[in-house]
Amino acid sequence: MAALKAGDSFPADVSFLYVKPTPETAEITACGMPTKYDASAEFANKKAVIVSVPGAFTPTCQNTHVPGYINKLSELKAKGVDQVVVIAFNDPFVQAAWGKANGIKDESIIFATDNEAAFSKTLGWTLGPRTARYAIVVDNGKVTYAEKEAGGDVGVSGVDAVLAAL
Repeated sequence: MAALKAGDSFPADVSFLYVKPTPETAEITACGMPTKYDASAEFANKKAVIVSVPGAFTPTCQNTHVPGYINKLSELKAKGVDQVVVIAFNDPFVQAAWGKANGIKDESIIFATDNEAAFSKTLGWTLGPRTARYAIVVDNGKVTYAEKEAGGDVGVSGVDAVLAAL
């Protein structure tokens, strides 16, 4: 598969791994068992934003990229977004801890792993072995926005660019 673009159907058989937030796993040091998030099935009937970053807790990802989506979640929801899925190369335990460290307690924003960057590799959107920095909007199974950053800054994959495209 090549890179996705607006108008494409979201591919079948795309899944990520995540630790579902529960009261039992609310503490940052609490571990839950990773579960499959079937993105293809989930995105067939909702509007979702995939935000891909190279790594959890890294400077640009933690200080700029992800906080934008957290801080503007209500604006995304107002434009019909049902869910934001933040993916990275990190394992689901690190991703879960990253979500908790950012105050996420529900599934409005899911922090998941693109296991071995499998999905990102099919798009050709990687940074070596890691996931690249990009954003994809899927509306009822159709891609309406898909942009990968050319450099290290947050521009086309940032929340403001996604909001402008919604």
